[in-house]
Amino acid sequence: MVETHTVLVVDDDPSIVDLLRDFLENERYNVLTAHDAAAALAALQAQPVHCIVLDVMMPGQSGFELCRRIRAESDVPILFLSARGDDVDKIRGLTLGGDDYIVKTASPGEIVARVKAVLRRTGSRTETAQQVLTYGRLKLDLSAREVFVAGVSVSLTPKEYELLRWFAEHPRLVFTYEQLLNRFWDGVGDKHTIRVHLGRLRDKIEADPEHPRCLVNVWGVGYRFEGG
Repeated sequence: MVETHTVLVVDDDPSIVDLLRDFLENERYNVLTAHDAAAALAALQAQPVHCIVLDVMMPGQSGFELCRRIRAESDVPILFLSARGDDVDKIRGLTLGGDDYIVKTASPGEIVARVKAVLRRTGSRTETAQQVLTYGRLKLDLSAREVFVAGVSVSLTPKEYELLRWFAEHPRLVFTYEQLLNRFWDGVGDKHTIRVHLGRLRDKIEADPEHPRCLVNVWGVGYRFEGG
């Protein structure tokens, strides 16, 4: 039996909420809605949620503030939805732990496609065979989706985990910015998007993030996984 994913749509504009609910339900998602941070937190506590589409500018607590609260307890995928598309807001959203940042000029169909993409990337969590990748002080338990650095468990967002796993499964291969954007962001984004996520990942896995030995730059091209 195919699992029905639950998507929580959080926006203070009822017309946007209703429109996204219609499009998501048409794709057979279970949809929860909330118009502010308090209602969103209540929905998250009431039942499991597989993905959140989160407005940035809301009365009271902003989407950025709500994301920070959610990330303290959960790695549920978060897609920011904002009327502002400047790099400052985009980088802030990704730095706080967002998995994607969508400008509201995007069509409902594109937003649904981005929801599908993030669920596809984070949905394969039921591998039956135990598989562990070890590179020096770094260990990935793929069946449990756990990462350890020097024996200590490290908490990663879904996007950070998928990026690290991809690199760890392809050591020494160089991946260009374009290849990473196409695989993990469906071709939408820029170098800032990649740099923010990999910078945050380095902060968690590198002994010295300023001089990385595991996930290294190939200047002007992209990144390569050395494994420490």
